Parts: sequence; structure tokens; C-alpha cells
Amino acid sequence: MESGIRYCRVNVSAFCTLIVVLLLLAWVPVTKTAITCKSCQLLDKWSGRELLVRMDGGVHSATGYVGKVADKNGDGSTELFNSDGAETGQRDWSASGKNTHSVQKGNTDKVAGGKMPLHNKWESLRSNGKVSHPKRPGSATVDLKHRVRRSAQGPVMSPGSLQSERSQPAFGNGTVRAARRVPRSELRWNREEQRTATSRQEELKLTSSTFALTGDSAHNQAMVHWSGQNSSVILMLTKLYDFNLGSVTESSLWRSTDYGTTYEKLNEKVGVKTILSYLYVSPNNKRKIMLLTDPEVESSLLISSDEGATYQKYRLNFYILSLLFHPEQEDWILAYSHDQKLYSSVEFGRRWQLVHERVAPNRFYWSKTGLDKEPGLIHLETSISETQALYVTCKLQNCTDANKGKPFPGFIDPNSLVVQDEYVFVQVSTGGRPIYYVSSRRDVFTPMKLPKYTLPKDLHVISTDENRVVAAVQEWNQNDTYNLYVSEPGGIYYILALENVMSSMGPEGNVMIDLYEVAGIKGMFLANKKLNNEVKTYITYNKGRDWRLLQAPSSDLRGNSIHCILPYCSLHLHLHVSANPYTSGNIASRESAPGIIVASGSIGAELTSSNVSMLITSDAGNTWRQIFDEEYSVLYLDQGGALVAIRHTPLPIRHLWLSFDEGRVWNKYSFTSSPLFVDGVLGEPGEETLIMTIFGHVSHRSEWQLVKIDFRSIFNRRCMEPDYVQWILHDQGERCLMGVKRVYRKLKPIARCVMGKTHSVTMISQPCDCTESDFECDYGFERRTDSKCTPAFWFRPSSMSRSCATEHTFLNSTGYRKVVSNNCTGGVMEQYMARRQVCPSQAPHGLHLVTSEGKLIASLASNVTFLVFLEEGDGSRTSIKVDFGDGNAFTYSNVSSLEDGIKHIYKNVGIYRVSATAENSLGSETVLLFLHITCQLESIHLSAPFVVVKNKEVNLTVVLWPSQVGTVTYIWWFGNNSEPVITLEGSVAFTFSQEGISVVTVQVSAGNTILQDRKTIAVHEYFRSHLLAFSSNLDDHNPDVAEWRLDVSRVIKTSMVQATGVSPEQLLVTVLPGLPTVAEFFLLPDKQLTEGKLDKTATHLDQLSELVLSALNQNLVQFTLRPGVQITVYAAHLSAAPLVDTSENHSGSAMLMLLSVVVVGLAVFLIYKFKRKIPGLNIYATMQDEKEQEMIQSPVSPAGSTPSCSSQRELLTSLEPLDTEPNTQTIECIKPHPRVKFSSDLPTFIDV
Repeated sequence: MESGIRYCRVNVSAFCTLIVVLLLLAWVPVTKTAITCKSCQLLDKWSGRELLVRMDGGVHSATGYVGKVADKNGDGSTELFNSDGAETGQRDWSASGKNTHSVQKGNTDKVAGGKMPLHNKWESLRSNGKVSHPKRPGSATVDLKHRVRRSAQGPVMSPGSLQSERSQPAFGNGTVRAARRVPRSELRWNREEQRTATSRQEELKLTSSTFALTGDSAHNQAMVHWSGQNSSVILMLTKLYDFNLGSVTESSLWRSTDYGTTYEKLNEKVGVKTILSYLYVSPNNKRKIMLLTDPEVESSLLISSDEGATYQKYRLNFYILSLLFHPEQEDWILAYSHDQKLYSSVEFGRRWQLVHERVAPNRFYWSKTGLDKEPGLIHLETSISETQALYVTCKLQNCTDANKGKPFPGFIDPNSLVVQDEYVFVQVSTGGRPIYYVSSRRDVFTPMKLPKYTLPKDLHVISTDENRVVAAVQEWNQNDTYNLYVSEPGGIYYILALENVMSSMGPEGNVMIDLYEVAGIKGMFLANKKLNNEVKTYITYNKGRDWRLLQAPSSDLRGNSIHCILPYCSLHLHLHVSANPYTSGNIASRESAPGIIVASGSIGAELTSSNVSMLITSDAGNTWRQIFDEEYSVLYLDQGGALVAIRHTPLPIRHLWLSFDEGRVWNKYSFTSSPLFVDGVLGEPGEETLIMTIFGHVSHRSEWQLVKIDFRSIFNRRCMEPDYVQWILHDQGERCLMGVKRVYRKLKPIARCVMGKTHSVTMISQPCDCTESDFECDYGFERRTDSKCTPAFWFRPSSMSRSCATEHTFLNSTGYRKVVSNNCTGGVMEQYMARRQVCPSQAPHGLHLVTSEGKLIASLASNVTFLVFLEEGDGSRTSIKVDFGDGNAFTYSNVSSLEDGIKHIYKNVGIYRVSATAENSLGSETVLLFLHITCQLESIHLSAPFVVVKNKEVNLTVVLWPSQVGTVTYIWWFGNNSEPVITLEGSVAFTFSQEGISVVTVQVSAGNTILQDRKTIAVHEYFRSHLLAFSSNLDDHNPDVAEWRLDVSRVIKTSMVQATGVSPEQLLVTVLPGLPTVAEFFLLPDKQLTEGKLDKTATHLDQLSELVLSALNQNLVQFTLRPGVQITVYAAHLSAAPLVDTSENHSGSAMLMLLSVVVVGLAVFLIYKFKRKIPGLNIYATMQDEKEQEMIQSPVSPAGSTPSCSSQRELLTSLEPLDTEPNTQTIECIKPHPRVKFSSDLPTFIDV
């Protein structure tokens, strides 16, 4: 499951009226076609070229999806509206990474169905229409994994996919379909075309004209924009997208000023060599056009202020990945670049200013009037790391640190910010579980309260309409289904609305939810639910409070009776598009035609992909009629006063079907004299929709053929008042729905007239008395079989009085709450509504103490915010005491004073016992939190002797920087051992049992950081060692780094071997860290000469030692460090270990020396412990356990002048833990015993 929040949004705009229908040809060898537009009808199973049609409204089809796309760039679809109705656009990055907005070209039998990708964890339905799940508005989709179908006037598409447009969703009322084998019925239908061709003078014809886009035969993509209402201007951008190169190689810009009768080619006006990749239109002023060039050639944009007649070119210094237009200011635009930078323009793209870097893809939103303080405010998510992000607000032209807001106190999960209507959602993962927070009307964030044991694996916000949230939640025991939950107006408390709603995976791994909101009827939804492994379609008229099955038609097309008895048999509708486009159906409704729904489906015990037929209802789902026994795309004309049907076929066509009586009778009309492979349909903007343009081609290599159809000729008059009739909305006879009786004015089925642009839906509503059906169960309550709401086993009703923690009164729930937007009055309202009561006097209960980030760890010197919540108790009379565990504590007079949290800064690393105590006259309650304060581990150093004695225990120590970082784990690896030794202390004792070279590796784990160091140790039974000093000029060239010491050690050894003749195998040399420069050499016995006997070994080592010391005393050991720098090596006065053996008989002086060392060590230890400042309630990590890390220093003090003192200092530092505070006391030198070798920090060495 993705950590981010997915959000599907659908936006409906008044100017969104154009329609595009994608017709995909099957099995014939032609190029795929996809239409992406603002309000597109995509005619499934037709094939041709790729058509990306972008416009503002038009004919609505029974196929496809409309929805607002949310978040996450890189999805490939385009969102044309943002959350506030502003048009947006997103450029699509193809699979090869190029920036283009097209569907991939390919064989028609591989076309992916028109699924809407949902790349955001939160998705939403808008007021009218179909919801496809996208992630965020305004630009590219992010992780949109969820789609809810919904009919809408304006589709919003998810831009920026890494996939090609071929796999992008078709928005508007259309779906993308793929090729298939031609069934016999289609062949029969084609023969019918041939028969009717012999009598064309008798067939019904539509007024049409055809225009060919000459010179564009090779172009495989097209984008179309119809300027808007009362405008005859159409713009079309055709492109040749090379899928091998992943970029656009040719483009043409066409413009029509006569509703599409003729077109003018504008390539010379924009530049003959200019290659265009995308077209945008200001949602607030359709005369303003923006064109983007292909970034592979140049990064520029062309701007027009006269509906595309003339253009001015402006160069860009960044690549635009997506755009987000302001919902009100026509010149305000946000642009997201490929390098995660957000730019703004207040001059419609003529000048750009950097807003912020490291912005998450599609996680930026414009402010909303009435909710945000100023119109120029931007909500955005900034990336901190792969696992952390921040939610900040920023001013449009002044996004400085001083002007940034931080509405959520702490880090959030990446790609989780969603700003939708009056709600803001974020996600924070704690302990492997996501916690979802919501803010209503920009108030403080509160965790979303789902039923206690919901345990969501995935969550999508489906809708935020009418002051409530609808969420789809996949619970821990679900795989292919989701449960629907609905909230109260605050968006905090959720109850179950419908279980096991079907979902499917889109072509890009996007989740598609089978939920459809009917346009024009408030509170009406359709959903496909899985019940006993059967998928059935359910309908609700009261926002999910009650659901029922659909009654199947009483007869088929031929008048034969259909025997289908509920609940064993019912009607089931296709509400989603599956991976196989032939099994998917289509559904459409229209705001201007309430009660009319056209869909494809099947009749039986469950939903199937076989025996699919087209059905229609004229009474909002109470009764259904079959209109075709195969799949068609059905479009709305004249505000729904007429319907147009175009058959799904891979063959060229020249006919379409018209109905003027809500689908009861269909008439066949020809729209062209020659059959045409249809690629798409573009409708006139505005609700009238009496002019359509059909895009197609005669063959797959011919030019685009644009057939303009004028339907006005088939209507003989305008509709008058007698042409209308009243229609009463009901649910199987029940007229009171959502608390009111609604009466609509509809066109009579027999009327054949034009309603026109002035027509508006008229509804008369009358409130009803409240009944039990107007109420749903409140949070924590569940509906029993007798329809009564009773508390769930996990719920304590008294906990709902938590508002008493901050107020004097609370709403005492009756177990019911009124359905949101239900307008009933009187009746049983008093019986079921919550009653406001005075808060009872009670002891505090349910005290919670957490950090604002929900974590048990914080960084040293950072501002830690503690949040205190009290579930029950009189908050106004309950004091809260917070003890931070470091000697600081504060008391607050009441709970309300803690709403913004309590901030505290810790100055020392450790584990702190933080407590909060709530107390009033009736009792008290205390809660604890153990907080780990850590700092970043920057480096480690393994301190180990260079040579150790076989079978003698040796101490290995790790030095940390900084020395105190919090809880640390040490993992030790010795030699070839396959199992490590794990400790909580920074030192370990180990015995090496074999002579030779042994490698010790230590890994230190602190928080999310793991560092490693490694040392090579020589193990021998006998050896002698001696310190070396050097001429002072060596210090001038000593950078005191490990690599330098290693190289110089090698040079010293070579010089000593040459001067003494000692075998290289018997000599080891290492340069010690620090200044002055000091080294140590080790002499090893020749085992063949000594035969392993102690007396012979001692004699042999004495001889070698005398030989080497003699050469050193005679200044025979020299080497050239660099030209002109000659270095002489001397023997130091004292030897750290002339001979090391395993004998148990040590001299009395040695024992005395050891005792003195122990005494001094204890003294330093006690001084250190009493000097150290320990916070009163500070608990240090176990691994500290009264012991500090060994601080291994150079054996030669930087201030010292004699090797003797440095050697003695080495003795001290190897035995005693030094205080790591800056004011560490100076420890005097103590002579070491000549027979004991105390190793110091030897980070470099040379091998034997």
C-alpha cells in the first residue's frame, strides 16, 4: 500500500459543455485513438488515430468518466479543472520520459480501457457526474489509484503520467475502448448499410459539411478546443508523436471561425519550425490561449489573447510539467517543472517567478475564497526526505521563510497532502500504521475517527460535497473490495454506508471503485457490491443510508416478457471499465436531464460481461427499458431533450441514431455520404449542443476528416410551456427523499422542439416531516436487523462527551444523526437528534499524551511539541501538569489552554520520562510517555591494538562522534565468524586464539543511521615493541590523516629493513595519530629458529632489538619524504613492551603499577561522575549504564615534548573513561610497567 493519500476529485464548471467521443476501431490495422478533453465523450470500441480533444463541454455520452484528477505527476492524463473549478493542464511524460500529452500509438486490439488513474490517496466526487479517481487537481496525477464513476459536465484529467496517453482515462462521458473481432451482428448491420445505400434518396439525412486537414495524414494525435459559449472558434492541434524517440516531431495548428465548417492552418503564425506539444485555455477567459512547444526542441510558450488569432512567443528557462490555473484570477498560473520546482505567473505566463523548490508532484493548491485569508495563498507539500514531507502555506509573490505558514505541526507522509473544498487531509504513519488527519474550514487538524477495528490498508476520499466526506476504505481483511464510510460535517466521525464495493486495477495499477453519482438528483448513487462472490448493482436515494437492488425491465426489445424476481434476479450495470475493454460498459446522466440515466448492463443473479445490452431509465432508476441489444455510445443533445446513439464498431460508418422521446423510439440518420472510421465527437459548448463535429478518417493513412453536423434542421420550433410536464421524483412510490418532495419540469416525450440555451431545470421542493429513515446511525453505533441503532461492542457512549474537555456543554447522542443535507423538519426530529446537555462533573478519564509527530524520538535541541487530550472530564475545571523529565514541569489551569500543544527543547541526549497529570476535585489520571532524545551519529572510530597476544583477552572500543547520540547498538564481527556479537556498550573483550592476521568489523546503529569501521589486528604469542621518534621537520608535513600514516608506515618499515637487514616478515611498523609524530615498531620471532621455546624466543628478540636499536641510535634509518625533506628515525627512550609473553609471574613492580593505574582510574571515574550534570528525571540508555565511551587519544600529547610522557599518557587513556565534556581535567602522566603493553588508538598499520 502506498503511503501517500489518494484523492479523486471531479469538478463541474459552468463553461464545461463540450463533448468528445473517442471511437476506437477494432481488429482493422489502424492506429489507436484516444480523446482527452475537458468534457469528452469517448465512443468505445472504435479505432482510428489518437485524438486528444480538449474543450469546455458538449454532448455527454453514456461512456466514459468524468472526474477531477488529483496529484502525482507522471501519470499521463490531463486535468483540466482544479479543485475550485479552474482549468488546469498537465503535460504527459511518455514511457521514454518525453513530455507529451498523447495516447500511445499501437494496434487497436491493445487499447487499454478508459480508466481514470487515481494516484492520490484521497479522491473526490464533485456535484454532478461521474467520478474517476484521480489524485489531485490541477496538474499531473500522483498516485491516483482509485476511480469513482460519475457523470459531470466537465471532466478533469490526471496529467503527467509516465505512461502514454493510450492508457490514460477518457474523461467526460466517454471511455476508451479497444479493438475486437467483429460479431456477426455487426456484419449484418454493415450489410444493412449496403442495402440502405441503394435507396439513399429515401433515408433521413442530417445537415453536414466535411473538411479535410490537408497535410496531416501522418499525424497520429490531435487536441481540440472549442472556445466556449457564443463563440464559433475552434482550435485544433495535430501532432506526429514518434514513439521510438518519445517526442513530437511534427505539429500543425488549425483554427476555425465558423463552428468547424472550414479551418485555417496557423503554422506560419506560430513559426514554421516550431513544434507544439500542448494547448491550454484560461478557464476564466476563453479568449486567452497558451501553447507549449516540445521541450526536446525548445522550451517556450506562445500566448494569444484573441482566441488564437495571433500569438506572442516567450522563452522559458524550465520545462513545464503541469499547470494549475487560478479559479478566479484569469492571469494567475502555477507551473510545476520537471525538477520539482514550483513557479508562479500573474501575467498569464509572460513572466515567471520561483515559488518553492522540492515541491511534491501535484501537491500544490490555490487558496479558496471564504476559507483562506487571501486569494494569493498557495497550499503545498514540500519534500524533506523519502519518508518525510511538510505541509506549508506560501504567499504567491513572497514565499520566504518568514511568510510561510505551517498549518500541520510536524512531518507528514510524502504525497499525502490534499486540499479539497473546505477540507484538508494529511497522513502520518506511526508504528507501521497510517493515521489520517483532517482539518475542516482550515481549523486545527484532528485524527479521522473510523470505527475502532477498521484498521485500513488503503483509504481514498471519494467526495467532499455538501459538507461531508465520503471515504472508501480497504480494511485488513479485504482484497478486491472497499467499504464506503460517510462523515458528519466536520469530517471527523465516520460510519459505514456500504460494505464490499467492488474495485479493480487500472492499466497503471490504479484502483477503480465501482461507485457512480447520478447527476441532477441529489443523494442518488449507484454501486456494485460483492455479495457471496456475486457482483450486484445497488441504488440509494439518500446518500447511502438505504440501498436496494435494481428492478430489471419487464420486457426486452422484442416485447418478450422478462421473468426476473427480486432478490434472486435483478438488473446490474457496468460502473467501471475493466482491463478488458470489451467487458466494460458505460453509464451517463446529465444535470440538465434529471431522472434520465443511460447505461450498459446485464440481467440475472449477478453482473456479467456477456449478454450486455443498453438500458435507459426516465424515472431515476425505478423502471428500466432496453434500447439496444449491443453496446452504443449515447450522447445528450439539447439539454437532454434528444439522444444520439453511435454504435460501437470497428467498421467505417455513415449513420447515427436519434431519439426524441427518452429512448422509446430511435430513428436512423446519415451524417456523411461516404463511410468514415470515427475517432471522436466534439460538441458545441453550452447546454444547447445542437452542433457536433465528428472526427475520423477514410483510411488509417488519410487526412483527418472533420464532419460538422447541424442538428437544428431536424427541429421545427422552440419548446413552449405546453411541451413540458411535471415529473415527481420517488423511490418505488416513496416521495419524501432527503427530507423533501421534489417535482421537476421535464419535456414531454412526444414533444419535438428545441429547449434552447434559456432552458433551465425547474424543481419545486416541499419539506417532509422527519421520520426514522431520515437518520443514520451515529458514530460508534451499528444498525441491527430491526433497524435500531445500538452501541458497538467497542464503543462507550459516555466518551462522546469529550467536548466537555473544552466546553461546558455537550451534545448527548441518541445513537442517531441526521443524514447530511437532509431537509426534513418536525416529525421525530426531537426524538432522534442529539440533545445539548450540561457537562457532568466527573473525574478526568482517557488522558492522552503524544508528540505532534506521533513519534517517540526527537532530535537534540529541536522543538518538541506535546499534545494532551482528555476524553472525559470537566475540562474547564481540570488542571493539567506536564513534567518533561528533565527537571522542568508546567501546570495549566484547564485543558483548553493546551489546544496548540506544549513546546519544549531538550538540551541533553537521553531517554526522558514525560508525564501528564489531569486533576480535578473528583480525581486524577496520569499518563506517561518515554521520549528518546538523540542526535545524529556523524562518525565512529574503532580503537584496537595493532598487535595482540594470542589467547589473551583484549579490549576493543568504539569512539562515537558526537559521543552521546542516544540509544546505540553495536554489532561486532570477528574474523571469519558467521555470527556477530551484539552489545549495547561501546566496548567488548575478545580473545584471539589463532596467530596471524584477524579482521575486526564493528557496525554502530543509532536511529536510522548505521556506520562501520574495520581494523586488522596481528595476533602473536611473543613480540617486542618500541616507540619511534622523528626529526622535527616531519611534523610540518603531517596532515594527521589515516592514509598519510599508512603510507609513511610503509616507508619507515622499508628504511628499517634496509638499514638492519631484518626480515620484513619479522617487522611491523605503525604511525600513531596526533602530533608530534610518533610511531611504534614490533619485532616478531622467527619460529624456525626459536622452535617455539620461550628462552630461545627471548634471546632471539633481544638480538633483533639490539640490532634495530643500534641502527636507530647511529641515525642509520632515514628516508626522503619529498625532494629536499630528509627524515631521520630515532629510538624513543622508553619501550612500551620489550617482551610480551603468557607467563603468569609478573614482578611486584608490575603489580604495583597496575594497582596505581586502577586507583587513578577510579579517582578519575568518581570525579567524572560527580562533576557531570544529570537531569533530575533523565533516564539514560541501557548501553550507557554508568560508563562513558573510551576516548582514545594520541599517545603523544600535542603539548608534550618527550616520548616518555606520551607513552605514559597512552597508558592512562587506554584504562580510564574520560569525561567527554569540554572542561575535562588534565590527567598527569604515569609511567607504564616495562613488561605490560597497553595499546592505544592505532588506526593505521602495515601488514606483516
